[in-house]
Amino acid sequence: MALGLAACLAACGRDEARAPLPPAAQPPSIARADLFGDPVRHGGQLSPRGDRVAFLAPRDGVQNIWVLSVDAMDEARPVTDDRARGIRNFYWAQDNSTLLYLQDDAGEQTNRLYAVDIARGIPRALTPPGARVEILGLSPSDPGGVVITFNQRDRDWPDVFRLDIASGERTQLQRNMGPRGFSRFILDRDNNVRLGVRPLPDGSAELATLGPTGRWTTLFAIPFEDAMSSRPIAFEADGRTFLMLDSTGRDRTALMRVDAGTGEKTLVGESARADVVDVWLDPATNAPEAFATEYLRREWRALDPDTQADLDYLDRQLTGDFTVVSRNNDDSRWIVVEEGPTTPARSYLYDRADRAGRRLTSLFRHRPALDQANLQPMTPVEINARDGLTLVSYLTLPIGSDGNGDGRPEQAVPLVIVPHDGPWARDSYGFSALHQWLANRGYAVLSVNYRGSVGFGKAFLNAGNHEWGGRMREDLLDAERWAIDNGVAQADRVALVGAGFGGYATLSALAFSSDQFRCGASFGGPSNLFALLDGASPSARDGLYQRVADARTSDGRQLLRDRSPLFRAGQIRGPLLLALGGRDANATRGEADQIAQALRARGGGLTYMIFPDEGRQLVLPANRLSYLAVLEHFLGDCLGGRIEPVGTAFEGANINVYDGAVNVPGLSAFARRRAVAPTQQTLNESAEDEAGAAIEGEIVLPPPEEAAPLQPTP
Repeated sequence: MALGLAACLAACGRDEARAPLPPAAQPPSIARADLFGDPVRHGGQLSPRGDRVAFLAPRDGVQNIWVLSVDAMDEARPVTDDRARGIRNFYWAQDNSTLLYLQDDAGEQTNRLYAVDIARGIPRALTPPGARVEILGLSPSDPGGVVITFNQRDRDWPDVFRLDIASGERTQLQRNMGPRGFSRFILDRDNNVRLGVRPLPDGSAELATLGPTGRWTTLFAIPFEDAMSSRPIAFEADGRTFLMLDSTGRDRTALMRVDAGTGEKTLVGESARADVVDVWLDPATNAPEAFATEYLRREWRALDPDTQADLDYLDRQLTGDFTVVSRNNDDSRWIVVEEGPTTPARSYLYDRADRAGRRLTSLFRHRPALDQANLQPMTPVEINARDGLTLVSYLTLPIGSDGNGDGRPEQAVPLVIVPHDGPWARDSYGFSALHQWLANRGYAVLSVNYRGSVGFGKAFLNAGNHEWGGRMREDLLDAERWAIDNGVAQADRVALVGAGFGGYATLSALAFSSDQFRCGASFGGPSNLFALLDGASPSARDGLYQRVADARTSDGRQLLRDRSPLFRAGQIRGPLLLALGGRDANATRGEADQIAQALRARGGGLTYMIFPDEGRQLVLPANRLSYLAVLEHFLGDCLGGRIEPVGTAFEGANINVYDGAVNVPGLSAFARRRAVAPTQQTLNESAEDEAGAAIEGEIVLPPPEEAAPLQPTP
């Protein structure tokens, strides 16, 4: 994305940065829309009886729910007609004729629950606006109901309700009382509340059981070091035992069976190399059938002969990695998704009722436009951090750069490092639209599981405590050094691109190690850690104090200041693409304005844009594709990769561009049109400010009181 124009060119040097790529690295361009537009079909879910499949697909360009019969798989029909933000997730009710779905309120951190009868196709809102709903359980023993958590009474401590799907009537099952309430509840097979996880002030937690008298009793404690790697999963059919992922007394998280009365634990499955990260449960009994671990790649281990036979059959039929995403109640049918670095997701219907006559039938390809695309392999690599930790990472190279197929380019190429969001998440082996897009444009792409990432044991996870912007940043520097030393990256052409925590990591690296990177792009990256912790929910805040820094102590406040990019914004030297959703509570406009102010004061290259009707993610395809078009120009100007013409990328988008519009062909003209006929304004700013900013490609500062520097909490 093009940076603040003259400054970016001065900082990078257009002639140097845009040096042509070698001819071998000029594959056919993959369109942004083919990689990042909404999939053609995806999200398949079997009905409880297994006679229907519901899935998501565009209807007039907006994601809606469709249904097909397994006996007529070519005759799908839509059952919803959303015209706004689209539907992103849904569930079958146990009556086999109703679908439930959640929909966010225009990017706000709230959502509503809707029900739609598949025969009538008329959605009904089951909850009011302005509150957040999550589905907790659906049970065959209660086909007309659903158990939800609902925060209408208390924003921070949601209560548990049984909701009647037909009438919308709610019955409270559990009132969640702060300040020491429960962050999570677990139901049994009959949708009774049985377990609760209660966070404690020191960052540890307790697992409590709910007795028949309604009294909670602590079953056992979960120490702080295990609080993020230990959690209950589900009750088994007997109601006396439940399954749990547990790291207490060990480093790698294992699958345990726990006696709900005594707390006694029995080992079910484990790996010496990585955490257990997923479990297959029998839909009728919740008995564990297989578990997955993931170090470099995901590996499944069966727990019984029947499941092993299923794994063997699927392994013979499919070439990529696979997982089971849906099973009907009698377990006669599964939906299986196959995916790999060069295999975009494909869904299959697996009929296993007759074990001797197993049958795998193609349901749909998620992105058929990529069938003929020249996709690149992904190489897992292990990188040594300076203190000896091993950073599992994933490398994708530009087409034509690796002639002998050893996972290293013949000549060093521009590199984009992509720190993941979270930070308590991980990057994995498999298909990545971002990797394929950037590799197609001529860049090597490196995703780094820095310390604090999950899946590699609790010691590695806890090594990230108090290291935001510290050793977590150094991990990215060590990964960059590895890439340069191993001939992957050109030392003067390395960029960072991240979102959420990845955006924070980008800002932190540019603010504290600016000389190491040519440029960086941050979407929704928080820059003021004081504000981030202050905005956290009470159920999460104590844990964050232990893992980020304790804002209640002088040492903690100093650490928060020292690790907040906002207070070092003037040290950012490389060009910066700064973008966020106008409704994002973690990365606010006030912070972004101050960073922009600092870069303007030093004359640095800046592109600054806000999507007023989005939150932490770019949900609307038009907004998503417009941001990617800007990002593509930004990287092209800075690193020298090729660029897909903008075309119609900005049509239908809602963007406020405050700096750098002149750097992207068509963006200034789009902004001028919006200034003449502005779309609905959702930010709290004047129409005059918006129009002036859009026309000039420069920011119009908010009133002084709105733009006042954020100060650390005393």
